[in-house]
Amino acid sequence: MTHAVFIDGQAGTTGLQLAQRLAKHPRIGLLAVEERFRKDPVRRQELAQAADVAVLCLPDEAAKEAVLAAPDARFLDASTAHRVAEGWVYGLPELAPTQREAIRDAAKVANPGCYPTGFLLSVRPLIDKGLLGAEVPLRVYAISGYSGGGKAMIEEYEACDPPEWRVRPYALDLQHKHVPEMEHYVRTAVAPLFAPSVGPYHSGMLVQVGFFASELGGARAPDVWRVLDERYRDEPFVHTNRWEKNAAPGGYLSPTGRNGTNHLDIFVFGHRDHTLIVSRYDNLGKGAAGAAVQNLNLMLGLPETMGLEEVPCRQ
Repeated sequence: MTHAVFIDGQAGTTGLQLAQRLAKHPRIGLLAVEERFRKDPVRRQELAQAADVAVLCLPDEAAKEAVLAAPDARFLDASTAHRVAEGWVYGLPELAPTQREAIRDAAKVANPGCYPTGFLLSVRPLIDKGLLGAEVPLRVYAISGYSGGGKAMIEEYEACDPPEWRVRPYALDLQHKHVPEMEHYVRTAVAPLFAPSVGPYHSGMLVQVGFFASELGGARAPDVWRVLDERYRDEPFVHTNRWEKNAAPGGYLSPTGRNGTNHLDIFVFGHRDHTLIVSRYDNLGKGAAGAAVQNLNLMLGLPETMGLEEVPCRQ
């Protein structure tokens, strides 16, 4: 049996990546909007209602309008619009033991943001286990490939001589649009201080969260690793790396090591006083389109890993 999926916004970066992955999926067929109707809300509404699941790869306001226009449709929203909205299930299966079942049963699922994915998977288990208090202020530093900025940023970087572009911090008002979902799902008492950067490469990302031993009740890197390994030991896409064996080649950790996959690595570094958790994944894979395929599989009652083999990618 083949399930019908409609991607509303297939021309965008995430939409294109998702269509590429679903084109090879053995149990999902795409409903495509005719080019002349690509901006016709009535035709898009018809396709959303005809599909088993409609995926929204739209700007936030357009995503909200699409949901209101087809209230009986089943949606997976890849925008920021509904990630903390009432009535929507957060589409991060590894977030909590009950999350998969919630996604399977949901009519409306919000695909997570790229940065929150690594942050939440690194920190939430520590809070759930009592190793980290909810009152501890969190600092999050991250870098993503320029494809995370969408078409405009991709064109900007690729039209420029590479030496002119280096790592560029942004969201310096400290109000990045991903902060609300980071705060909401990590269950801390205060919003994390989030400082992202864009790198001079196409895709791949690192998300880093650091702690003093006093913030972990005296726990050290091996203790943190054990908590994370216990949580993710049986997960197909999340992999913990033993703290004493994860030295990066040459002392560097590449952000592109999981490009083209839906896999996410969690590294734990540290010594007596400090612990650093680093997550590495593809911002177009587990950070966007790969996560969407994983959620679609769950929503459609298919094996969770189906159609998530490696895809060609750019470093």
